[in-house]
Amino acid sequence: MGFLDFATNAGLSLLDNWVKTRSYILGYTPSQADVKAFQALKSAPAVEQYPHAYRWYKHISSLESEFSALPGDPSKAYTAYGPESSDLTLNPAKAPEKEAAKGGDEDDDEVDLFGSDDEEEDAEAAKVREQRLAEYAQKKAGKSKPAAKSIVTMDVKPWDDETDMKELEAAVRGIEKDGLVWGGSKLVPVGFGIKKLQINIVIEDEKISTNDLQEEIEGFEDFVQSTDIAAMQKL
Repeated sequence: MGFLDFATNAGLSLLDNWVKTRSYILGYTPSQADVKAFQALKSAPAVEQYPHAYRWYKHISSLESEFSALPGDPSKAYTAYGPESSDLTLNPAKAPEKEAAKGGDEDDDEVDLFGSDDEEEDAEAAKVREQRLAEYAQKKAGKSKPAAKSIVTMDVKPWDDETDMKELEAAVRGIEKDGLVWGGSKLVPVGFGIKKLQINIVIEDEKISTNDLQEEIEGFEDFVQSTDIAAMQKL
C-alpha cells in the first residue's frame, strides 16, 4: 500500500509527512515517482496545511520540462509509491489517545524516591528530609569544580545537491550560546552529488543540550533536512 487519493485530506497529509524528511519521492534525485505523484495533484497543496508537500510540489514543478527524461517506470501509478501499509496510521485521530494512554501507564509506574509508603507523609519526617537535602545542596555548591565539557561531531544534511552549503554553514555557526564553541568542519560526500556538513562543537554539558541544538539547526528549513550526532566524547 502506498499513497492515498491526493484529493482527500488523508492523502495530502500522507504526502506531506512523506516528504517532510525527503527531497524526492524515491532516493536523492528526481524520478518518474515524482512525476506521477506531481501529476496526480490538481494544484499545489495549501502551504499552511501541508508546508512540506507544498515545498516538494514547487520544486518538482520547476523540472516539468524534464519529466520525460527522468529515470523510472512511467507506467506505474503514484499509489505504487510512498509508505508501506505497516507505516500508515489508518485512524490518526485515535493515535493521540493511544499515546496519552501509554503516557498514563508510564506515570503509574513511576516511583517516588523520596516518598514514604503512607499516602500522607508525616510532617516531621518531611521537615527533616527537606533540611538534609538543603544541607547537601549547600555543601555540594561550596565545592568548585571545572565545568564538564564534551566534544561533539554533528552531521548536518541538506535537502539536495542544489543547497548552498556555504549559506548552510553560516546559518549553523550563527547560533551563539553561552557554553557553545564551534570548531572545525568539512563537507563529506553522501552520494548523488550531495554533501553533508560535518562540524565539531565543544559544549558545556550543564548549559547546552544537544537535542535542543539539533532542533534549532533543523529550524533552518530552507537548508537543513536533518541532523545526526556522529560522535560525542567527554573532555
